Amino acid sequence: MVLEDMFPRLPVLNAAVVIVQHITPLVDQSFVTSLARVSAMPVSLAQERTYLQAGNVYLAPGGVHLTLMRNSVVHLNDGEKVNSVRPSIDVAMKSLSVPSEIRIAGVILTGMGADGAAGISHVKKIGGITIAQDQKTSIIYGMPRAAAETGCVDFILSTELIAEKLKILFQ
Repeated sequence: MVLEDMFPRLPVLNAAVVIVQHITPLVDQSFVTSLARVSAMPVSLAQERTYLQAGNVYLAPGGVHLTLMRNSVVHLNDGEKVNSVRPSIDVAMKSLSVPSEIRIAGVILTGMGADGAAGISHVKKIGGITIAQDQKTSIIYGMPRAAAETGCVDFILSTELIAEKLKILFQ
């Protein structure tokens, strides 16, 4: 898994990390356990009304959309699928509002389809930094390609360089 390659390279960041992975409710907790083994930051399944804290990683539960109220409080809902998936990256990213004192980065990693392209455009529009995984290190280049094709991606990088960029931005 690409995250298991990237997270050992990340120190504890001065940012909350929210992961929206296209997974089912049956595997989300095992995903958290696997990622926690290689992460310097605590990893947990996001829960309703969780207040995001810097230095922590939150995984959107399988089968529900995750949105962020005021960029910092988790809201989960079982709305209609978006881009044929739930959770949807677009739903999560498009819930972000113009940041006041915090920096926001949107990252699109390997995957099939176009989920995340509209979200990455939104993140760029509100002043965030946008990153897509490069084709060489992507197992499936669909989602990063769709994001790059929006013209709103600041950096197209390997997983190793994505980790380096996040360290620079949020350490």
